[in-house]
Amino acid sequence: MKEWNRMQELNEEHSENKEVQELKTDEANNETSSEETEETIESLQAKVKELQDQYLRVYADFENTKKRMLREKDQSLEYAYERFARDLLPVIDTLESALKSVEDSNNDDEVVKKIGEGVSLTLDNLLKILVKHGIEPIDTQGEFDPNFHDAIMQVPSEAHEDGQIVAELQKGYKYKERVLRPSMVSIAKN
Repeated sequence: MKEWNRMQELNEEHSENKEVQELKTDEANNETSSEETEETIESLQAKVKELQDQYLRVYADFENTKKRMLREKDQSLEYAYERFARDLLPVIDTLESALKSVEDSNNDDEVVKKIGEGVSLTLDNLLKILVKHGIEPIDTQGEFDPNFHDAIMQVPSEAHEDGQIVAELQKGYKYKERVLRPSMVSIAKN
């Protein structure tokens, strides 16, 4: 019986040792699991921050695109008449040419004078309507400006300083601040 008791004691000790070992293993596993959990949490937090940054960038790009599209829409509406105005320029040129032809002719015929008056009135009314809608002739008095003038030729001139406009060869027009057609001019060369 002693042996039997002794065996039971040893068996109990062995069980206790086994339980202690299991507890130690569980503690080690818990520590490892806890470290892994912390690493996972940190990793997930970094991922969330990265996704938030991406979201903010995409949102900023969207807002910028939206603002640019609104600006382009406003410009499109503001300059909607530009193409139409450009198409009218040859008509104006033709009316001015007809008026000049009538004025240059030394014809005393009453009909020719009446036609000239009609062309003059038509041209004046057309120019007034264009000015009302922001379409104006480009000024060619004074200094040459490459933004508004095309220099076709240089001519010697005692009356003008070097680089000044001597004569307008074709009238230029602008729509608001955009050039529809630059003025063709000759400039002084001394």
